[in-house]
Amino acid sequence: MNSKIRGRPDYVLLFLTVLLVGFGLMMIFSASYPVAILKHNSPWHYVVKQGVFALIGLFVMFIFMGIPFSRWKKASPILLLFSLLALMLVLIGGANINGARRWFVLSGFNLQPAEFTKLSIIVYLSAIISKKGDQIRNFRRGLLPILVMIGIILLLVMKQPDFGTVLILFFIAITILLVGGVDLRHLFILFLALVPVLIYLAISKSYRLQRITSFLHPLDHPDDSGYQLIQSLYALGHGGIRGTGIGHSVQKLFYLPEAYTDFIFAVVGEELGFIGTSLLIIVFFLFIWRGFIAAIRSNDPFGLMLGMGIVMMICIQIMLNIGAVIGSLPITGVPLPFISYGGSSLILCLACTGILLSISRDNYRKRKENDRNSTK
Repeated sequence: MNSKIRGRPDYVLLFLTVLLVGFGLMMIFSASYPVAILKHNSPWHYVVKQGVFALIGLFVMFIFMGIPFSRWKKASPILLLFSLLALMLVLIGGANINGARRWFVLSGFNLQPAEFTKLSIIVYLSAIISKKGDQIRNFRRGLLPILVMIGIILLLVMKQPDFGTVLILFFIAITILLVGGVDLRHLFILFLALVPVLIYLAISKSYRLQRITSFLHPLDHPDDSGYQLIQSLYALGHGGIRGTGIGHSVQKLFYLPEAYTDFIFAVVGEELGFIGTSLLIIVFFLFIWRGFIAAIRSNDPFGLMLGMGIVMMICIQIMLNIGAVIGSLPITGVPLPFISYGGSSLILCLACTGILLSISRDNYRKRKENDRNSTK
């Protein structure tokens, strides 16, 4: 009987994902309840909203896990078109929050189109490069049309403005182009051409320049641009090796801005100490490693690029967030995947994890089919 083998997902990756989501909900409650009581008269306000997003995200993850990843190739033009329209509409009708138009506000929930654009660009680049094959090494016919589309998306995101997402999209594109076999000379020239542009964008606005200078010398700006980093370092220092214990952070009591969003890692450090932050980083490392393994084991070029793009997206966000919190990188406003408060980021990360799990299922199925055929 020639029954089709059912693919089995990477259960380690699935377990690590659920672990991160559960830990994130716990830390969001701990970091947000002072603000939630003050603004909403309930300590549960933010964690309940994040819990709703977590349920939606987990549902999407399991749905995507069951969809063969190859189907995303046909959907790539639709996803890209949807993202372009959303990025344009948010500039016109999006909510203006702190001088930026990045969100649609729907019934009290903020949705950020730029987050879902990350998945769109990963799927689009993976699909178009796998379709072009060796033609991607031809600059005019292979690479140039792709660069034009990437440039349009980066400009729309920069108009919001959202420099952190621009950086993430840039590194995603470089990764997929590299994995896709682009001519390294073209990639090197592209990198040299874009780095000055990114530097200019970073220093062209006074608030971005202040973030860079305050990251280098935060104590020179203790009352303005350096305040957030100083409070973050206070939190990490107060936590020491073992931490103050869950719920006992001092800095979250209206000293540390964005304590439950971009700077939640500082609260983790204060309450769980060096041991807690080290364990979290180890879990992140294992997650990235399992995602990397799922990607490189795929025999499909589309699956390889899709998986590597997702892994790079999550990896660079972890690095940018933790680097900013500990003072090793400028503050870019990038959330910590699975942990920071924010529905758009959480749903995106879980959806992308579902695709990684789908790739791992396909790898398992093909491996078992090969084993069965070899024994005949």
